[in-house]
Amino acid sequence: MSDQNIKRYADSWIGFDELQIGDVFESAARTVTQAEVTLFAGVSGDFNPIHMDHVHSVDGPFRQPIAHGLLILSIASGLGIQAPKTNTVAFLSIENWEFLKPVFFGDTIHVRNSVVALEPRSRGRRGIVTWTKTVVNQKGQVVQQGTTRTMIKAKNVESSSSDD
Repeated sequence: MSDQNIKRYADSWIGFDELQIGDVFESAARTVTQAEVTLFAGVSGDFNPIHMDHVHSVDGPFRQPIAHGLLILSIASGLGIQAPKTNTVAFLSIENWEFLKPVFFGDTIHVRNSVVALEPRSRGRRGIVTWTKTVVNQKGQVVQQGTTRTMIKAKNVESSSSDD
């Protein structure tokens, strides 16, 4: 896919009615820190040595601690909110998700969101968007990917008093 087809994050929000199948949006990037991994371990209760123990990790498959996969999924969710910025009514589902490569402390990730299906609802005032989400590290490697569904409001459709 050519970079010229990718829409970067923007300040203004877009509505369901402005999306098209095939649209691709790229988020800003952010770096994953050891402090975030430690905080996530505290919140989740997952203190697995593969995430927390530098000595233990030397003998492991990655030779150093790695971030929790679910932490990266959570960060990707936050990054994706801005790519594109929409008025999300509900996060409906994760249809599938793959954890493909480890993310290390200091790695910088961004998200590429692609629109793969659009289902209008409520006379077009909102709709369900199926997204393919790709999490990419600073080396251009895909570290996680999957498909999610959200319901978002339309922007340019007039509201009526009835709701389906």
